[in-house]
Amino acid sequence: MSSQVSGQSVRKYSNEFMNIGVDAAALGMSSAVTAHTSNVNSGYWNPAGLTQLKDNQLALMHSSYFANIANYDYIAYAMPLDRESVFGVSLIRFAVDDILDTTQLIDDQGHINYDRISLFSTADYGLTFSYARRLPVQGLNMGVNAKVIRRIIGDFASSWGFGFDLGAQFKSRNNWEFGIMARDITTTFNAWSIDKKAFSKIQNAIEGQNQALPETTEITIPKLQLGISKLIDFNYDYTLLSSVNLNMRFAETNDIISTSFASINPALGFEFGYVDMVFLRAGMGNFQNETVFDKTQLRFQPSFGLGFKYYGIQVDYAFTDIGDQSVALYSNVFSLKIDFGNFR
Repeated sequence: MSSQVSGQSVRKYSNEFMNIGVDAAALGMSSAVTAHTSNVNSGYWNPAGLTQLKDNQLALMHSSYFANIANYDYIAYAMPLDRESVFGVSLIRFAVDDILDTTQLIDDQGHINYDRISLFSTADYGLTFSYARRLPVQGLNMGVNAKVIRRIIGDFASSWGFGFDLGAQFKSRNNWEFGIMARDITTTFNAWSIDKKAFSKIQNAIEGQNQALPETTEITIPKLQLGISKLIDFNYDYTLLSSVNLNMRFAETNDIISTSFASINPALGFEFGYVDMVFLRAGMGNFQNETVFDKTQLRFQPSFGLGFKYYGIQVDYAFTDIGDQSVALYSNVFSLKIDFGNFR
C-alpha cells in the first residue's frame, strides 16, 4: 500500500466536531460560558478559567447524535501546579462505528460473498493541552491551549492537525465577569494522507461520481468569542447567573449578523441555583437566517438543563435541539464532574 499527500487544494472550515462543545452544564446554557467558566471544562471553553481550581478535577461526558448513529465522548483532567498556575488535558472523540464496508462484496468473477463484508469506523480525535496562569493584575487571568487533531476514515484516509487557542478572563469586585476566547489563532492545519489503493475501491462505486481525490489539506479559520456574565445572590440560598456570548467567525455566513469581513452570533444563558446544590438552566443560541421558498426566517437553537452537586460530585443533564427550534432533532447530553478536593 502507498499513501500520498498533495497540497494542490485547500479546504476551509474543517474540524467542526471541535465546535460542538462539552459539559452538559455549559450546553444547557447554550454555551454562553466564556466569561464565567471556572472548572476542569474551562480547558475547552476558556483556559483562563482553569485558574479558579483549588484542587484536581475530572470530567466525563457522553452524547449520541443523529439517532444514536454517532457517539460523542469527552474526558478531561486538570490540576493546579502552584497557587498561580494550572495544567489540564482533555480528549474528545466523535465517531461513527461499525460502518459496513461492502466494496469487496462482489468478487472479480461477479459472485456475491457476504463473508467479504467488513466493518470500519470513521473517528475524529481532539487532544488538548491547557495551561492557565493568574496575572499580576487583580482579577485578570490568561490561558492557552495546544491542540492535536487526529482524523481517521477506516483504511481509506487519515490526517493530523495542530492548532492553538488563547483566552483571558477578568472578574470585577461586584461579580461582573468578562471573557475572551480566540480559537485557532494561528489557523489549525490538517494534512490528509489518502491511501490510493484503498480509495480506488470506492472511487468508481457510483458511475460519474466520486471520481476525484478529496482535498488533502484543510485549514480551520480563527474564531473569536466575547462573553459577559453576572451572578446575583438572593437571600444566600438562591442564585441567578446570567450570561451573554458574542461568537464571531471571520467569514460571511447565515449568522444573524453577517458581513463580508465577519459574522456574529449571540448566545444567551441562564442558571438558577439553590444552595449551590440544585441547578436549572436554559439558553438560546445559534441564531441563523434561513431562506425557505424565498422567505427568510430566523431560526435559533434552544437548550435546557439541570444539575445536581453534592460532596464534590456534580451530575449534569442537557436537552438541546442540535439544529433549530423545531422538535425534530434533539440530543440528550450527560456529564459528570469530580472535585478531588472534597475527598482529601
